Formats: sequence, structure tokens, C-alpha cells
Amino acid sequence: MTIQKILNTTKHRPWKMPTEKWKFYQEWNNAIFLHWQVELSELKKFVPKELEIDLFDGKPWISVVAFTMEKIRPKNIPSFPLISNFDEINIRTYVKSNNKTGVYFLSIEGGKSLSCKVAKGVSELPYRFSKIKRTKNQYESNNSEFNDKLNIQFTIGKGITEKIELEKWLTERYALFQDTQRSINEFEIHHLEWPINEIDLKNLKFNYSRFNKLIKNEPNKIQYSKGVKVIAWGKNKKEKTSYNTI
Repeated sequence: MTIQKILNTTKHRPWKMPTEKWKFYQEWNNAIFLHWQVELSELKKFVPKELEIDLFDGKPWISVVAFTMEKIRPKNIPSFPLISNFDEINIRTYVKSNNKTGVYFLSIEGGKSLSCKVAKGVSELPYRFSKIKRTKNQYESNNSEFNDKLNIQFTIGKGITEKIELEKWLTERYALFQDTQRSINEFEIHHLEWPINEIDLKNLKFNYSRFNKLIKNEPNKIQYSKGVKVIAWGKNKKEKTSYNTI
């Protein structure tokens, strides 16, 4: 589907499209979603006070999304595979701000060091490099600096044609919110609805010590998607009322 057709398909969006011109194109492909219901008191330690934690039936959620980023590029500039294509893992939660629901990243890892530097420099998102290897039925990462490890072995199941409300709540997000020392940055995005498949986990090892009190058990829900084509706008900055200058 062309970019223009994607931009013209908007019935599934919770609010109107941005009026400004879009700035970036990217593809989030072959995504594995691992979702955990977590305790609000523990999650609050990781989310800036300027953002409201979004709840589903009174409970917050954390998701680990392991996928392959492809063809990321600015508008009107071709992608450069050595930088534009890389495996990525993000650990995210769900928040509200400015009457919009979106995601907030607790961690973002990329499988190419240069790609992480470029993405972090442009977006101010918290990218860091990890060694990532994926095959058809396995996704594995290791970060020796933080001693973070993820190993997923899986098989893809049948497609889900009728999504339940929770499945849409966890995936259909059209804004990203991230904090820097001085501001909360908001990014508008657009894509078609995620196509979702069932997934069978053969093995899962998740070891991120700083999240041990957040993520304790097996995932409450798991999903797979072949991916979406994503249109993104530039960041809008909202200055924090107070910040640490040290």
C-alpha cells in the first residue's frame, strides 16, 4: 500500500490526523509482543509525573516488543540499509497526555551501534546498543553493560480476525511520549491497524534486573504481527515545570 493510501485510511484512529506535514517513514516488521499486567505503585517509579499512566480495567500494563525496524528515513530521502534496517527491542508502558493516549518507553535497544546513535540524536528517544540476533523462530539479545538478556523461541499461529478490546488497547497507539531533562516530547504517528497472529512461546528468558519488581511472571498476553508501515511527524516539546540542572 502506498504512503498516500495509508494517510487516507483514518477511520481506526482515535483522533484526527496532524495538520502538519509528516517527516519520517519507517516499517516495524515481524513483531513479537509480550504483555504483562503490573502494579501501579511500582510502575510510577519509572514514569515522569508529567504523564498520566493509562489503565485498562483499572490496571497498568508493560509490553516488550521485539521487531525489525526497516526502511526508516526522512521524507523525500531514500533509506540507507546500513543505518535504516536493524533489529529493535522496546519496553514500553501506556500513558495519557494532552487528551491523547500513547506509549512511553522504559527502554529501547537497537542491534546496530551507528543506527542507535543516529536515532537517539534525531529523536532524543533512549536508544542504546545491544547485540541482537534473530532467525525465523528465535529472537535473542544481550547487553553486557546492563547485563540485560532476552531470548524468545516461538512459532507463529493463526491470524486473529476479531480483536478483543484489550488487544486493540495494547497495540493501537498513535502517539509516543518521552521525557528529556528539560521537556516532554510528543510524537504523532500513523499506520493501519496492526494485523495480529497468535504465537506459541517455546521458550522465554527475560532478565532485565532493573525491572525485576515490575516483570515477575510469565506474560499475561502474547501476540505476533507481520508488521505495519508507519508515518511519523516531528517532535513537539513541552517544557517541564521544573528539572534538575546538575
